[in-house]
Amino acid sequence: PPGRKVLIVYAHQEPKSLNGSLKRVAVEELSKQGCSVTVSDLYAMHFEPRATRNDIVGCLHNSEEFNYGVETWEAYKRGGLSNDLIEEQKKVQEADLLIFQFPLYWFSMPAIMKGWMDRVLVQGFAHEFPNCYDSGLLK
Repeated sequence: PPGRKVLIVYAHQEPKSLNGSLKRVAVEELSKQGCSVTVSDLYAMHFEPRATRNDIVGCLHNSEEFNYGVETWEAYKRGGLSNDLIEEQKKVQEADLLIFQFPLYWFSMPAIMKGWMDRVLVQGFAHEFPNCYDSGLLK
């Protein structure tokens, strides 16, 4: 429907590839339908796929033993995630529809896409137990 906001998270190195063409056609068609389309082109953005201590700004919740899940959850709650993650989370929050466009590498997504999911879709933002599925944060 017109006015719908779409986020395409795209992971391919070559614009002339099948994935590049599918992304381009999606942008064209959705735009023609009156949608507002944003593309996160992970390779063009040089998106950092590694989940590290650098994702947390400021002090750690537990400086004795680093637990990425706990640290990003605590950082999200206090607004202490790195800027690249905050930017991607804003795009997700604003979107009515999310499209993931990527090739299959060894029966899975490319590492850069997996890294986007690991780093952006943190607990507190994308999921919170026991609320999941229909009662989840991104329903």
